[in-house]
Amino acid sequence: MKNIVAQIVERRKKDIERKGFGFGFKIPEKRCRPINVFMAQKGAILEIKRASPSKGDIAPSLDCVETALKYRENGARAISCLTEENYFKGNLGDLMAVCAAVPDVAVLRKDFLIDEKEIEISYLCGADAVLLICGILSLEKMLSMTAECARLGIRAFVEVRTEEDVQKVLELKKHYPGTIVCGVNSRNLKDFSIDLLVPAMLKKALGGDVVFESGITTPETARKVGAMGFSGILLGEFAARNPQRAGEFVRSFEGADENLWGKKFVELAQKVKCRRSDRPLIKICGLTRPEDVLLADCLGADFLGFVFAGEFGRNVYGEKFEGIRKIFGSVKAFKVGVITRPESEEAHFAAELVKAGVLDFVQVHGVKPEDLPSYLKEIPHYFALTEKNGSLKTQAEEACSIGEPRFLLESKSQNWCMEESAGGEHLWIAGGLTPENIRSLCQKLHPELVDVSGGVEGKTLGVKDEARLRKFFAEAAV
Repeated sequence: MKNIVAQIVERRKKDIERKGFGFGFKIPEKRCRPINVFMAQKGAILEIKRASPSKGDIAPSLDCVETALKYRENGARAISCLTEENYFKGNLGDLMAVCAAVPDVAVLRKDFLIDEKEIEISYLCGADAVLLICGILSLEKMLSMTAECARLGIRAFVEVRTEEDVQKVLELKKHYPGTIVCGVNSRNLKDFSIDLLVPAMLKKALGGDVVFESGITTPETARKVGAMGFSGILLGEFAARNPQRAGEFVRSFEGADENLWGKKFVELAQKVKCRRSDRPLIKICGLTRPEDVLLADCLGADFLGFVFAGEFGRNVYGEKFEGIRKIFGSVKAFKVGVITRPESEEAHFAAELVKAGVLDFVQVHGVKPEDLPSYLKEIPHYFALTEKNGSLKTQAEEACSIGEPRFLLESKSQNWCMEESAGGEHLWIAGGLTPENIRSLCQKLHPELVDVSGGVEGKTLGVKDEARLRKFFAEAAV
Protein backbone atom coordinates (compact mmCIF):
# COMPACT_ATOMS: atom_id res chain seq x y z
CA MET A 1 0.00 0.00 0.00
CA LYS A 2 1.44 3.36 -1.05
CA ASN A 3 1.86 6.03 1.60
CA ILE A 4 -0.27 8.71 -0.04
CA VAL A 5 0.54 11.51 2.38
CA ALA A 6 4.26 10.94 1.85
CA GLN A 7 3.73 11.35 -1.89
CA ILE A 8 1.79 14.59 -1.34
CA VAL A 9 4.49 16.05 0.90
CA GLU A 10 7.30 15.08 -1.47
CA ARG A 11 5.59 16.70 -4.42
CA ARG A 12 4.83 19.77 -2.32
CA LYS A 13 8.52 20.21 -1.50
CA LYS A 14 9.37 20.16 -5.20
CA ASP A 15 6.64 22.74 -5.93
CA ILE A 16 8.00 25.04 -3.21
CA GLU A 17 11.48 24.79 -4.74
CA ARG A 18 10.06 25.91 -8.08
CA LYS A 19 7.38 28.44 -7.04
CA GLY A 20 8.26 29.51 -3.51
CA PHE A 21 5.97 29.41 -0.46
CA GLY A 22 3.43 31.67 -2.21
CA PHE A 23 3.01 29.13 -5.02
CA GLY A 24 3.04 31.91 -7.59
CA PHE A 25 0.32 34.02 -5.95
CA LYS A 26 0.80 37.64 -4.94
CA ILE A 27 0.63 37.63 -1.13
CA PRO A 28 -0.88 40.75 0.56
CA GLU A 29 1.59 42.93 2.42
CA LYS A 30 -0.81 43.18 5.35
CA ARG A 31 -3.87 41.34 6.56
CA CYS A 32 -7.20 42.89 5.51
CA ARG A 33 -9.70 41.18 7.84
CA PRO A 34 -10.15 40.85 11.62
CA ILE A 35 -9.12 37.63 13.33
CA ASN A 36 -12.07 35.36 14.11
CA VAL A 37 -11.36 32.91 16.94
CA PHE A 38 -11.30 29.44 15.41
CA MET A 39 -13.66 26.91 17.10
CA ALA A 40 -14.41 28.97 20.19
CA GLN A 41 -17.78 27.19 20.40
CA LYS A 42 -19.18 23.77 19.56
CA GLY A 43 -20.02 23.46 15.90
CA ALA A 44 -19.18 22.28 12.41
CA ILE A 45 -16.26 23.10 10.16
CA LEU A 46 -17.46 22.89 6.55
CA GLU A 47 -14.87 22.33 3.86
CA ILE A 48 -14.18 23.84 0.45
CA LYS A 49 -12.91 20.77 -1.37
CA ARG A 50 -12.85 20.02 -5.10
CA ALA A 51 -11.07 16.66 -5.07
CA SER A 52 -9.16 14.19 -2.91
CA PRO A 53 -6.68 11.33 -3.47
CA SER A 54 -9.24 8.77 -2.26
CA LYS A 55 -12.29 10.02 -4.18
CA GLY A 56 -10.83 11.82 -7.18
CA ASP A 57 -13.01 14.69 -8.35
CA ILE A 58 -15.63 15.61 -5.73
CA ALA A 59 -16.85 19.00 -6.89
CA PRO A 60 -14.42 20.10 -9.65
CA SER A 61 -16.51 23.11 -10.69
CA LEU A 62 -17.06 24.33 -7.11
CA ASP A 63 -17.12 28.11 -6.75
CA CYS A 64 -15.28 28.79 -3.50
CA VAL A 65 -17.01 32.13 -2.75
CA GLU A 66 -20.50 30.88 -3.52
CA THR A 67 -19.85 27.78 -1.41
CA ALA A 68 -18.46 29.78 1.52
CA LEU A 69 -21.55 32.00 1.54
CA LYS A 70 -23.78 28.93 1.46
CA TYR A 71 -21.84 27.42 4.36
CA ARG A 72 -22.24 30.59 6.43
CA GLU A 73 -25.97 30.53 5.67
CA ASN A 74 -26.14 26.91 6.87
CA GLY A 75 -24.53 27.66 10.24
CA ALA A 76 -20.86 26.78 9.76
CA ARG A 77 -18.86 27.59 12.87
CA ALA A 78 -15.76 27.72 10.63
CA ILE A 79 -14.84 27.13 6.99
CA SER A 80 -11.93 24.93 5.95
CA CYS A 81 -10.31 25.88 2.65
CA LEU A 82 -8.07 23.37 0.89
CA THR A 83 -5.08 25.08 -0.73
CA GLU A 84 -3.21 21.96 -1.92
CA GLU A 85 -3.04 22.11 -5.72
CA ASN A 86 -2.08 18.66 -7.01
CA TYR A 87 -4.38 16.25 -5.21
CA PHE A 88 -7.16 18.49 -3.84
CA LYS A 89 -7.27 21.13 -6.63
CA GLY A 90 -7.25 24.09 -4.26
CA ASN A 91 -4.93 27.07 -4.03
CA LEU A 92 -4.07 30.22 -2.12
CA GLY A 93 -6.35 32.22 -4.40
CA ASP A 94 -9.28 30.25 -3.01
CA LEU A 95 -8.19 31.07 0.54
CA MET A 96 -7.97 34.80 -0.14
CA ALA A 97 -11.33 34.83 -1.92
CA VAL A 98 -13.09 32.94 0.86
CA CYS A 99 -11.60 35.14 3.59
CA ALA A 100 -12.79 38.25 1.76
CA ALA A 101 -16.28 36.81 1.21
CA VAL A 102 -16.96 35.83 4.84
CA PRO A 103 -15.11 38.33 7.05
CA ASP A 104 -17.15 37.30 10.11
CA VAL A 105 -16.51 33.52 9.91
CA ALA A 106 -13.31 31.78 11.03
CA VAL A 107 -11.37 30.29 8.11
CA LEU A 108 -8.89 27.42 8.34
CA ARG A 109 -6.14 27.00 5.78
CA LYS A 110 -6.04 23.24 5.24
CA ASP A 111 -2.88 22.03 3.59
CA PHE A 112 0.23 19.97 4.22
CA LEU A 113 2.22 22.83 5.73
CA ILE A 114 5.88 22.13 6.46
CA ASP A 115 7.55 25.47 7.26
CA GLU A 116 7.13 28.48 9.56
CA LYS A 117 7.10 30.82 6.55
CA GLU A 118 3.76 29.30 5.51
CA ILE A 119 2.15 30.42 8.77
CA GLU A 120 2.74 34.11 8.06
CA ILE A 121 1.58 33.70 4.46
CA SER A 122 -1.63 32.06 5.73
CA TYR A 123 -2.15 34.92 8.19
CA LEU A 124 -1.63 37.60 5.52
CA CYS A 125 -4.07 35.81 3.21
CA GLY A 126 -6.71 36.01 5.96
CA ALA A 127 -6.63 32.60 7.64
CA ASP A 128 -7.66 32.44 11.30
CA ALA A 129 -6.12 28.98 11.77
CA VAL A 130 -3.76 26.62 9.97
CA LEU A 131 -3.67 22.85 9.87
CA LEU A 132 -0.59 21.20 11.39
CA ILE A 133 -0.45 17.44 10.78
CA CYS A 134 1.45 15.60 13.52
CA GLY A 135 2.17 12.68 11.23
CA ILE A 136 4.35 14.74 8.87
CA LEU A 137 6.03 17.15 11.31
CA SER A 138 8.63 16.64 14.02
CA LEU A 139 7.91 17.93 17.51
CA GLU A 140 10.56 20.62 17.06
CA LYS A 141 9.00 21.83 13.82
CA MET A 142 5.52 21.81 15.35
CA LEU A 143 6.74 23.85 18.31
CA SER A 144 8.28 26.50 16.07
CA MET A 145 5.25 26.61 13.75
CA THR A 146 2.86 26.87 16.70
CA ALA A 147 5.01 29.63 18.18
CA GLU A 148 4.53 31.55 14.93
CA CYS A 149 0.75 31.03 15.19
CA ALA A 150 0.83 32.38 18.73
CA ARG A 151 2.89 35.40 17.65
CA LEU A 152 0.37 36.26 14.94
CA GLY A 153 -2.69 35.58 17.10
CA ILE A 154 -4.14 32.76 15.01
CA ARG A 155 -4.74 29.15 16.03
CA ALA A 156 -3.03 25.89 15.14
CA PHE A 157 -5.50 23.15 14.29
CA VAL A 158 -3.35 20.16 15.23
CA GLU A 159 -4.37 16.87 13.65
CA VAL A 160 -3.55 13.53 15.30
CA ARG A 161 -4.09 9.89 14.38
CA THR A 162 -1.78 7.89 16.69
CA GLU A 163 -0.59 7.70 20.30
CA GLU A 164 2.73 9.19 19.19
CA ASP A 165 0.83 12.16 17.76
CA VAL A 166 -1.00 12.62 21.06
CA GLN A 167 2.29 12.94 22.93
CA LYS A 168 3.35 15.72 20.56
CA VAL A 169 0.10 17.59 21.21
CA LEU A 170 0.41 17.28 24.97
CA GLU A 171 3.89 18.81 24.73
CA LEU A 172 2.56 21.62 22.54
CA LYS A 173 -0.21 22.32 25.05
CA LYS A 174 2.37 22.91 27.78
CA HIS A 175 3.76 25.85 25.84
CA TYR A 176 0.80 27.16 23.81
CA PRO A 177 -2.46 26.04 25.48
CA GLY A 178 -4.52 28.91 24.08
CA THR A 179 -3.25 28.43 20.53
CA ILE A 180 -3.99 24.73 20.08
CA VAL A 181 -7.23 23.21 18.77
CA CYS A 182 -7.07 19.40 18.63
CA GLY A 183 -8.57 17.30 15.86
CA VAL A 184 -8.50 13.53 15.37
CA ASN A 185 -8.80 12.20 11.85
CA SER A 186 -10.85 9.05 11.43
CA ARG A 187 -9.11 8.68 8.06
CA ASN A 188 -5.68 7.06 7.92
CA LEU A 189 -3.66 9.40 5.71
CA LYS A 190 -1.33 6.59 4.66
CA ASP A 191 -4.04 4.58 2.86
CA PHE A 192 -7.15 6.79 3.34
CA SER A 193 -9.15 4.04 5.11
CA ILE A 194 -11.75 5.15 7.68
CA ASP A 195 -12.24 3.99 11.27
CA LEU A 196 -14.97 5.92 13.08
CA LEU A 197 -13.74 4.70 16.47
CA VAL A 198 -10.19 6.12 16.24
CA PRO A 199 -11.17 9.66 17.36
CA ALA A 200 -12.88 8.16 20.40
CA MET A 201 -9.72 6.15 21.18
CA LEU A 202 -7.64 9.32 21.49
CA LYS A 203 -10.23 11.78 22.82
CA LYS A 204 -9.66 11.14 26.53
CA ALA A 205 -5.86 11.30 26.28
CA LEU A 206 -5.99 14.65 24.48
CA GLY A 207 -8.20 16.22 27.15
CA GLY A 208 -10.43 19.23 26.62
CA ASP A 209 -12.28 19.97 23.39
CA VAL A 210 -11.61 17.72 20.40
CA VAL A 211 -12.80 17.95 16.78
CA PHE A 212 -13.85 14.78 14.93
CA GLU A 213 -12.50 14.76 11.36
CA SER A 214 -13.59 12.81 8.26
CA GLY A 215 -15.96 9.89 7.69
CA ILE A 216 -19.20 11.78 8.42
CA THR A 217 -21.54 11.10 5.50
CA THR A 218 -25.01 11.39 7.05
CA PRO A 219 -26.72 13.62 9.65
CA GLU A 220 -27.19 10.48 11.76
CA THR A 221 -23.41 10.04 11.91
CA ALA A 222 -23.02 13.69 12.94
CA ARG A 223 -25.55 13.11 15.75
CA LYS A 224 -23.61 10.09 17.02
CA VAL A 225 -20.35 12.03 17.02
CA GLY A 226 -22.06 14.69 19.12
CA ALA A 227 -23.28 11.97 21.49
CA MET A 228 -19.64 10.95 22.08
CA GLY A 229 -18.88 14.43 23.41
CA PHE A 230 -16.83 15.93 20.58
CA SER A 231 -16.78 19.71 20.40
CA GLY A 232 -16.62 19.92 16.63
CA ILE A 233 -16.86 18.04 13.36
CA LEU A 234 -15.05 18.64 10.11
CA LEU A 235 -17.33 17.84 7.18
CA GLY A 236 -15.56 17.54 3.86
CA GLU A 237 -16.80 15.51 0.93
CA PHE A 238 -20.52 15.62 1.62
CA ALA A 239 -20.55 19.36 2.30
CA ALA A 240 -18.62 20.08 -0.91
CA ARG A 241 -21.00 17.95 -2.96
CA ASN A 242 -24.14 19.27 -1.25
CA PRO A 243 -23.48 22.69 0.31
CA GLN A 244 -27.20 23.45 0.40
CA ARG A 245 -27.78 20.44 2.69
CA ALA A 246 -24.89 21.09 5.07
CA GLY A 247 -27.29 22.64 7.57
CA GLU A 248 -28.78 19.20 8.28
CA PHE A 249 -25.40 18.02 9.54
CA VAL A 250 -24.80 21.22 11.52
CA ARG A 251 -28.16 20.94 13.30
CA SER A 252 -27.78 17.21 13.97
CA PHE A 253 -24.37 17.68 15.54
CA GLU A 254 -25.08 20.84 17.53
CA GLY A 255 -28.36 19.40 18.81
CA ALA A 256 -26.72 16.22 20.15
CA ASP A 257 -25.57 16.17 23.75
CA GLU A 258 -23.19 13.60 25.17
CA ASN A 259 -25.24 10.60 26.26
CA LEU A 260 -24.97 7.02 27.49
CA TRP A 261 -24.53 5.62 23.97
CA GLY A 262 -21.63 7.97 23.30
CA LYS A 263 -19.93 7.49 26.65
CA LYS A 264 -20.04 3.71 26.30
CA PHE A 265 -18.56 3.80 22.80
CA VAL A 266 -15.72 6.00 24.04
CA GLU A 267 -15.17 3.34 26.72
CA LEU A 268 -15.27 0.63 24.06
CA ALA A 269 -12.72 2.59 22.05
CA GLN A 270 -10.31 2.43 25.00
CA LYS A 271 -10.71 -1.35 25.15
CA VAL A 272 -10.02 -1.66 21.42
CA LYS A 273 -6.99 0.62 21.67
CA CYS A 274 -5.51 -1.32 24.59
CA ARG A 275 -6.26 -4.84 23.34
CA ARG A 276 -3.55 -7.45 23.21
CA SER A 277 -1.45 -7.42 20.06
CA ASP A 278 -1.30 -11.20 19.77
CA ARG A 279 -5.01 -12.01 19.67
CA PRO A 280 -8.40 -10.46 18.90
CA LEU A 281 -10.92 -9.35 21.45
CA ILE A 282 -12.98 -12.36 22.52
CA LYS A 283 -16.70 -12.51 23.22
CA ILE A 284 -18.13 -15.59 24.90
CA CYS A 285 -21.84 -15.63 24.12
CA GLY A 286 -24.85 -17.65 25.21
CA LEU A 287 -23.75 -17.83 28.85
CA THR A 288 -26.34 -19.35 31.17
CA ARG A 289 -24.49 -20.22 34.39
CA PRO A 290 -22.65 -18.05 36.94
CA GLU A 291 -19.68 -20.44 37.02
CA ASP A 292 -19.22 -20.15 33.25
CA VAL A 293 -19.36 -16.35 33.46
CA LEU A 294 -16.64 -16.31 36.10
CA LEU A 295 -14.44 -18.75 34.17
CA ALA A 296 -14.74 -16.84 30.88
CA ASP A 297 -13.93 -13.58 32.64
CA CYS A 298 -10.97 -15.14 34.43
CA LEU A 299 -9.59 -16.47 31.13
CA GLY A 300 -9.59 -12.95 29.73
CA ALA A 301 -12.88 -12.57 27.85
CA ASP A 302 -13.49 -9.01 26.70
CA PHE A 303 -17.26 -9.40 26.23
CA LEU A 304 -19.78 -11.74 27.82
CA GLY A 305 -23.07 -12.31 26.00
CA PHE A 306 -26.47 -13.15 27.51
CA VAL A 307 -29.46 -14.04 25.33
CA PHE A 308 -32.74 -12.26 26.04
CA ALA A 309 -34.99 -14.03 23.54
CA GLY A 310 -37.60 -16.57 24.59
CA GLU A 311 -37.40 -18.54 21.35
CA PHE A 312 -33.83 -19.65 22.03
CA GLY A 313 -32.60 -22.37 24.38
CA ARG A 314 -29.88 -20.15 25.82
CA ASN A 315 -32.42 -17.52 26.93
CA VAL A 316 -31.67 -16.23 30.44
CA TYR A 317 -34.59 -13.82 30.85
CA GLY A 318 -36.21 -14.26 34.25
CA GLU A 319 -34.95 -16.07 37.33
CA LYS A 320 -31.91 -17.50 35.53
CA PHE A 321 -30.51 -14.02 34.90
CA GLU A 322 -31.28 -12.89 38.44
CA GLY A 323 -28.96 -15.64 39.62
CA ILE A 324 -26.24 -14.65 37.17
CA ARG A 325 -26.24 -10.90 37.84
CA LYS A 326 -25.36 -11.48 41.51
CA ILE A 327 -21.76 -12.22 40.54
CA PHE A 328 -21.34 -9.23 38.18
CA GLY A 329 -19.53 -7.20 40.82
CA SER A 330 -16.37 -9.21 40.24
CA VAL A 331 -16.65 -9.33 36.42
CA LYS A 332 -14.31 -7.12 34.37
CA ALA A 333 -15.57 -7.86 30.83
CA PHE A 334 -18.25 -5.89 29.02
CA LYS A 335 -21.65 -7.50 29.52
CA VAL A 336 -23.93 -7.68 26.49
CA GLY A 337 -27.65 -8.41 26.24
CA VAL A 338 -28.42 -10.18 22.96
CA ILE A 339 -31.91 -9.44 21.56
CA THR A 340 -33.72 -10.63 18.43
CA ARG A 341 -37.12 -8.89 18.58
CA PRO A 342 -36.89 -5.27 19.76
CA GLU A 343 -40.62 -5.14 20.40
CA SER A 344 -40.45 -8.06 22.88
CA GLU A 345 -40.62 -7.86 26.65
CA GLU A 346 -37.17 -9.45 26.87
CA ALA A 347 -35.63 -6.76 24.66
CA HIS A 348 -37.16 -3.92 26.68
CA PHE A 349 -35.87 -5.57 29.85
CA ALA A 350 -32.34 -5.82 28.43
CA ALA A 351 -32.45 -2.13 27.48
CA GLU A 352 -33.46 -1.21 31.02
CA LEU A 353 -30.54 -3.25 32.34
CA VAL A 354 -28.18 -1.17 30.18
CA LYS A 355 -29.72 2.06 31.45
CA ALA A 356 -29.22 0.82 35.00
CA GLY A 357 -25.57 -0.06 34.36
CA VAL A 358 -26.07 -3.80 34.86
CA LEU A 359 -25.27 -4.48 31.19
CA ASP A 360 -22.99 -2.45 28.95
CA PHE A 361 -24.44 -3.02 25.47
CA VAL A 362 -27.36 -4.50 23.59
CA GLN A 363 -26.51 -6.66 20.56
CA VAL A 364 -29.35 -6.36 18.06
CA HIS A 365 -30.14 -9.28 15.72
CA GLY A 366 -32.55 -9.42 12.80
CA VAL A 367 -33.16 -5.67 12.52
CA LYS A 368 -31.85 -3.37 9.82
CA PRO A 369 -30.10 -0.33 11.33
CA GLU A 370 -32.60 2.06 9.76
CA ASP A 371 -35.46 0.15 11.42
CA LEU A 372 -34.12 0.35 14.97
CA PRO A 373 -36.91 1.44 17.37
CA SER A 374 -36.44 4.89 18.86
CA TYR A 375 -36.21 3.55 22.43
CA LEU A 376 -32.96 1.76 21.52
CA LYS A 377 -31.22 4.59 19.65
CA GLU A 378 -29.65 6.16 22.72
CA ILE A 379 -29.00 2.82 24.41
CA PRO A 380 -25.43 1.56 23.81
CA HIS A 381 -25.92 -1.00 21.06
CA TYR A 382 -24.33 -2.58 18.04
CA PHE A 383 -25.83 -4.70 15.25
CA ALA A 384 -25.26 -8.33 14.40
CA LEU A 385 -25.58 -8.50 10.62
CA THR A 386 -26.66 -11.89 9.26
CA GLU A 387 -27.04 -13.38 5.81
CA LYS A 388 -30.79 -13.64 6.35
CA ASN A 389 -31.03 -9.94 5.45
CA GLY A 390 -28.90 -10.20 2.30
CA SER A 391 -25.27 -9.45 1.53
CA LEU A 392 -23.18 -8.83 4.61
CA LYS A 393 -21.09 -6.35 2.67
CA THR A 394 -24.13 -4.29 1.63
CA GLN A 395 -25.50 -4.30 5.17
CA ALA A 396 -22.09 -3.28 6.54
CA GLU A 397 -21.86 -0.36 4.13
CA GLU A 398 -25.32 0.80 5.23
CA ALA A 399 -24.34 0.53 8.90
CA CYS A 400 -21.16 2.54 8.26
CA SER A 401 -23.14 5.22 6.43
CA ILE A 402 -25.23 5.97 9.50
CA GLY A 403 -22.23 6.07 11.82
CA GLU A 404 -22.24 2.63 13.45
CA PRO A 405 -18.61 2.43 14.71
CA ARG A 406 -18.68 -1.36 15.05
CA PHE A 407 -20.93 -4.24 14.02
CA LEU A 408 -20.76 -8.03 14.08
CA LEU A 409 -20.74 -10.05 10.85
CA GLU A 410 -22.37 -13.41 11.52
CA SER A 411 -22.05 -16.11 8.88
CA LYS A 412 -22.85 -19.78 9.45
CA SER A 413 -21.00 -20.54 6.21
CA GLN A 414 -17.96 -18.64 7.50
CA ASN A 415 -18.09 -16.56 4.32
CA TRP A 416 -16.18 -13.61 5.74
CA CYS A 417 -13.35 -13.63 3.19
CA MET A 418 -15.41 -11.81 0.57
CA GLU A 419 -16.65 -9.50 3.29
CA GLU A 420 -13.26 -8.30 4.57
CA SER A 421 -13.74 -4.90 3.00
CA ALA A 422 -16.95 -4.48 4.98
CA GLY A 423 -15.14 -4.64 8.28
CA GLY A 424 -11.77 -3.37 7.10
CA GLU A 425 -9.17 -3.48 9.82
CA HIS A 426 -11.85 -3.77 12.50
CA LEU A 427 -13.62 -6.97 11.53
CA TRP A 428 -15.96 -8.54 14.11
CA ILE A 429 -16.96 -12.11 13.21
CA ALA A 430 -19.26 -14.83 14.55
CA GLY A 431 -20.69 -18.12 13.35
CA GLY A 432 -19.15 -21.57 13.49
CA LEU A 433 -16.08 -20.58 15.50
CA THR A 434 -14.41 -23.40 17.44
CA PRO A 435 -11.11 -24.07 19.21
CA GLU A 436 -10.17 -26.15 16.17
CA ASN A 437 -10.53 -23.41 13.53
CA ILE A 438 -9.96 -20.15 15.39
CA ARG A 439 -6.17 -20.01 14.89
CA SER A 440 -6.33 -20.37 11.11
CA LEU A 441 -9.16 -17.84 10.88
CA CYS A 442 -7.25 -15.30 12.95
CA GLN A 443 -4.13 -15.77 10.84
CA LYS A 444 -6.12 -15.31 7.66
CA LEU A 445 -8.53 -12.49 8.57
CA HIS A 446 -6.88 -10.71 11.52
CA PRO A 447 -10.27 -9.90 13.09
CA GLU A 448 -10.56 -7.31 15.82
CA LEU A 449 -13.17 -9.40 17.67
CA VAL A 450 -14.33 -13.02 17.55
CA ASP A 451 -17.63 -14.22 19.02
CA VAL A 452 -18.12 -17.84 20.06
CA SER A 453 -21.03 -19.66 21.69
CA GLY A 454 -21.81 -23.28 20.76
CA GLY A 455 -18.23 -23.91 19.69
CA VAL A 456 -17.09 -23.97 23.33
CA GLU A 457 -19.95 -26.12 24.64
CA GLY A 458 -20.16 -29.83 25.26
CA LYS A 459 -23.31 -31.87 24.77
CA THR A 460 -25.57 -29.61 26.86
CA LEU A 461 -26.89 -26.45 25.23
CA GLY A 462 -25.76 -23.32 27.08
CA VAL A 463 -23.27 -25.11 29.31
CA LYS A 464 -19.70 -24.14 28.49
CA ASP A 465 -17.03 -26.83 28.52
CA GLU A 466 -14.02 -25.71 30.55
CA ALA A 467 -11.46 -27.55 28.43
CA ARG A 468 -12.88 -26.16 25.18
CA LEU A 469 -13.02 -22.65 26.62
CA ARG A 470 -9.39 -22.82 27.68
CA LYS A 471 -8.35 -24.22 24.30
CA PHE A 472 -10.23 -21.47 22.45
CA PHE A 473 -8.38 -18.73 24.32
CA ALA A 474 -5.04 -20.47 23.76
CA GLU A 475 -5.63 -21.03 20.04
CA ALA A 476 -6.90 -17.47 19.40
CA ALA A 477 -3.41 -16.11 20.06
CA VAL A 478 -1.39 -15.83 16.85
